[in-house]
Order: sequence, then structure tokens, then C-alpha cells
Amino acid sequence: MKSETSTTANRALLLIDLQNDFVDGGALAVPGGLEVVDVANALMPKFDCVVATQDWHPADHQSFASQHAAMAVGDCFQLGGLPQIAWPDHCIQQTHGAEFVASLNRDQIDQVVRKGTNKQIDSYSAFYDNGHLQSTGLADEFRRRGVEHLFAMGLATDYCVRATVLDALAEGFRVTLVVDGCRGVELETGDVQRSLEEMQAAGAVLVYSDDVS
Repeated sequence: MKSETSTTANRALLLIDLQNDFVDGGALAVPGGLEVVDVANALMPKFDCVVATQDWHPADHQSFASQHAAMAVGDCFQLGGLPQIAWPDHCIQQTHGAEFVASLNRDQIDQVVRKGTNKQIDSYSAFYDNGHLQSTGLADEFRRRGVEHLFAMGLATDYCVRATVLDALAEGFRVTLVVDGCRGVELETGDVQRSLEEMQAAGAVLVYSDDVS
């Protein structure tokens, strides 16, 4: 880890899926997920631009195990020609589970990007669906704002955070990952560490929130 400071206006904080279903008591709770909200609240005042993503699934999203006969949560299958994990029903549009965690300081969020709205394909990244078939428009919005440097954090390290960081790097953004602002699902032992290494190898800088000024 190394210190990462910047006083320029060309940076943004990207908060990934800080929603009720991903924290304690949620349908797809990430261990320790609620702990990252304090990190987000502490970081937001340091940024002129704060964007939050929101998983926003229709009730019949085909990534849900409930939509397939004899399928269990955690099973692997093909969805639209892409590898897919069968998830529990989560972050369904207009439900409590899809709402941001109540303790998150939403007044400091400038923009919300909703993803996963197409029931036929999952969408981990803040920028594209998993097949890169459709863009959320976020990259263009960052460019319009003059943002070049993204600080990313949220849930979960090994899925939506990983996909978002890799897409951001591919789009040409400088990316800093706030490690203590992330928690992982860890379906298989080592998933989080492998994801951190992959993001770092792709060009992301890994820091702790205390290093951000």
C-alpha cells in the first residue's frame, strides 16, 4: 500500500452497491458489509464528485436461482452464453433490499447509476453489463465532468468492485481502490485476494482510506 493524495478536481469517489441486501440481514449479505459505510461517509466530503451504483433487478431476473427449476443458490450455469452464478433474489426494484443503507450519507451523493435492469443478463460493473453489450453511460459522464481519477470502494470485492475497477481501467481512467472500504463474498477461499491481485496487476493502486486526502 502507498499514500495516495490529490488536490485536483479531476477525481471522483465511486461507491459500489452499498445497499440493504448486501449487508447484515440482507438477502445476499456480504460478511462485514455494513462496516464499509463508515468509510464511505468519511471519504465523501473529500470529493467534489461522488457517484453511487445501485443494483436494480426486476423480480424475474434470470440470475436468480428461484427462476430456474431445480437450481440452488451458488450453482453455476450459462445465462445468455455467459458463465453465471445463481444468486438469491436480491436488490429487487422498489424494495427495501434495493435501497441504500440508511446510515449512508446520501446527501453527498451527486449521481446514482442503476444496473442489472435487464433480466436476461447480469451486470456487476458500474460501466457495462457482464457481456459488455450495453453501457450505463457512466464513463461518458465522468469524461463530461473532466474526471480522470476514480477512487472505488464498496461491495463486493470479488464481483461488482472487481468488474467495475477492471472496466474503469480499460476505459482509460486512473483507479485507486480503497481496500478497507471493500468486503467480499468469498464463495471460494482466496477469491478476494485473487481479485485484489488482479485489479492491482491491471493497474489499480491499492490504498487504505487514511491515505486519501
